[in-house]
Amino acid sequence: MFNKKNNNSDSSNFWISYADLMAGLLFVFILLIGAIIVKSSILKNSLKTKESILKNQTEVLEKQSNNLEKQSETIHIKDEEIQKLKNLLAQREEKLEQTNEKLIVSAKTLELRDNEIEKLNQLLLAQNSKIDEYSNKIIILQNITNEYNSSIQNQEMELEDYKNRVLLLSNNLTKQEEKLKLNDKKLLELLKALDNKQTKYDELIAKLQEQKSKIKSLTGIKLKVIAELKKALGKNINIDKKSGSLRLSSNILFDKGSAVLKEGAKAELKSNFIKYVNALLSNKNIADHLDKIIIEGHTDSDGGYLYNLELSQKRAYAVMNYLLTLDYIKKHNIKSKLVASGRSYLDPIKKNGVEDKDASRRIEIKFRLKNQDAMYEIERILDAD
Repeated sequence: MFNKKNNNSDSSNFWISYADLMAGLLFVFILLIGAIIVKSSILKNSLKTKESILKNQTEVLEKQSNNLEKQSETIHIKDEEIQKLKNLLAQREEKLEQTNEKLIVSAKTLELRDNEIEKLNQLLLAQNSKIDEYSNKIIILQNITNEYNSSIQNQEMELEDYKNRVLLLSNNLTKQEEKLKLNDKKLLELLKALDNKQTKYDELIAKLQEQKSKIKSLTGIKLKVIAELKKALGKNINIDKKSGSLRLSSNILFDKGSAVLKEGAKAELKSNFIKYVNALLSNKNIADHLDKIIIEGHTDSDGGYLYNLELSQKRAYAVMNYLLTLDYIKKHNIKSKLVASGRSYLDPIKKNGVEDKDASRRIEIKFRLKNQDAMYEIERILDAD
């Protein structure tokens, strides 16, 4: 009876140890599969990041090569900028070498080390008590391992594709380096051409400065005319400092609201007009450039615009009609130069920002030079420069 019990206990111990052994092997197999899965996912992610880095670097290199081709067409690139571009290319090559070294290191890290395997074995021994929980999942894990084996094969094929792409990228880089060398030669030729053209450019600048001074002298004619008028007429006649016009008060020439010239004002009008025009015509420097003598009527802001416009025009015409009767006009043949117009209250005279109505009611006799609009435009452009 005791022998039967011993035999039963021996057989039960045998099966227990056998079950423990099988469970340990299964657990080792499961852990190996998990390690392989983790390593493969890490490898895949690292390869994707390396590929994106390589793509970005190639795009940057392509953009830089395009920029260099565009910059080679310009004539303002300096030697320092060319040297900087070369340094950037050298840095890019160093970065590519570093990335290649990292790829080699990452490939080596895929191999498991002996110390890691020993640690895994220790973990397997410590987890023997949990084998029963995984016994029902062995079939599922086997299917999973088959799927992972197929995925690993696919990843290996993708790695081969990545290697081929890296080779293509290295070939493209060598071609770009050759293009850069050709661009350097072209840039040197362009710099030599720039040196030759610099002297011609300096000569053109000198000529432009000379022409600019001539145009400046032409645009200063009106200022000279105003200065000559002030010198000839002195302080006896009211001459505007900016426009050089002769100003006559409407209160002296006309009654309020009337366009009929006063008889008592005709003598003063004749005297001032003859002195003003005589100062223009007697000076040959002024007479050669004189185009028109303009008679303008101005009013204050009392009343409507159209009423004041009609009144200012009628007053300007009344003054011109009187002046045309003078022998002085006929003698000097200046009838064709006389022009009359009304300005209503568009050009008031202000003192401290407030309209001076007495001063605004006036007759202005002014001159216009030949090509005056063109000279104003030239002067504006020169002042802007």
